[in-house]
Amino acid sequence: MMRLTTLACACILWASLPFGEGAAAEEKHLDADHDHSPQKTAEKAPQGGRAATAGSDGHELADSAHADEADHAKDGHDDHAGETPAEVHLSEEQAAALELRTEQLAPRVLDDVIQAPGEVRANAYATAQVAPRIAAQITQRHAMLGEHVEAGQPLVTLSSVEMSEAQGNLVIAEREWQRVRSLGRQVVADARYLEAQIGRQQAKARVIAFGMTENQVDDLLKAGAEKADGSFVLLAPRSGTVVTDAFVLGEVVDAGRMLFEITDESLRWVEARLAPSDVARVAAGDPVRIHADGGWLDGKVTQIHHQIDEGTRTQAVRIEVADTGHMLHPGVFVDVAISAGGGSPVLAMPETAVLRGPDGDWQVFVAADEPGAYKPVEVILVRSVAGLAVIEGLPVGTEVVVRGTFFLQSEIAKSGFDVHQH
Repeated sequence: MMRLTTLACACILWASLPFGEGAAAEEKHLDADHDHSPQKTAEKAPQGGRAATAGSDGHELADSAHADEADHAKDGHDDHAGETPAEVHLSEEQAAALELRTEQLAPRVLDDVIQAPGEVRANAYATAQVAPRIAAQITQRHAMLGEHVEAGQPLVTLSSVEMSEAQGNLVIAEREWQRVRSLGRQVVADARYLEAQIGRQQAKARVIAFGMTENQVDDLLKAGAEKADGSFVLLAPRSGTVVTDAFVLGEVVDAGRMLFEITDESLRWVEARLAPSDVARVAAGDPVRIHADGGWLDGKVTQIHHQIDEGTRTQAVRIEVADTGHMLHPGVFVDVAISAGGGSPVLAMPETAVLRGPDGDWQVFVAADEPGAYKPVEVILVRSVAGLAVIEGLPVGTEVVVRGTFFLQSEIAKSGFDVHQH
């Protein structure tokens, strides 16, 4: 009963105090619960007001600390805002070793683009096949697969009984013609003179038809009967790369059997398949971009087929592409982007010049004020068209790095620059 009366009095007393003093009284009560010694209770009882004041001072110190942190954060942000963007400095030797290349940003017209799949084909107008004209045996090889040959270079030596007979007849006809001609028309009848002349021409035409050249015939006639052994050499009809050599030494091949195929790999064909409605917008000479093996090549439309494929209901467009780097190979599928006109001027550069920055925004590298210095600048990527990136955010004439941007970005990343520097 005594404890209940004491508790009720304490509650009435706590409710009659102001808020701060009530909190202090509660705090004293908790302390009293933890320490029941009369001495501690006596020491804390008269200090209720000071306890409340101390609590108030603690709140003020906490608020002051939070304010200082906010000011520090604000000052830190201002410091970042005032910093200059990170730069990479390269010497002339370094830039040359990296093949770093820049170009001035200028408006260019990007036409409407027709996207279509394509297949690389050998350029039939720059390809030649080598085959014997008579049945013969292969006795020696002079060129191998993948080798570059020049026009007139020996490819293979063959031997044939039929060629041996033709060579022997030519040697005989040549000697008879030389004898008759030396006698002259005053001694030899006209019919005999004409017969010897025609016989010599027919014998020569026969060995040439079998595969010998004019120079080989001249060498045969100089050597005489000793050279009429039936051997002859097939020469390269054009310069190019050997892409086929399907034979082995000692093999007997029939007339017309292809032994070599030589093509100029620097000029390829790409056949794109388009819907007839899209072909109507294409004309010979239209510029084309070909995407293959991670890179882009420029070409042009040379021919438009006039027949529609019955299976796919598409129409073929032939594109000629310069491929000096040998990126294209017959049978490879590629992506084709044909410019069909109707475009407007935009700021565009190669896609490889635009990279994601550390903060996820698109950026390019531009030439800084100092020679050999390059810095990242954020841009807006509007769209990508056939390997070109259309951007906004830079003035016309800005010197932009179009090759070597990945190296510059990696150098800045290694330096540990702040992502806020943009």
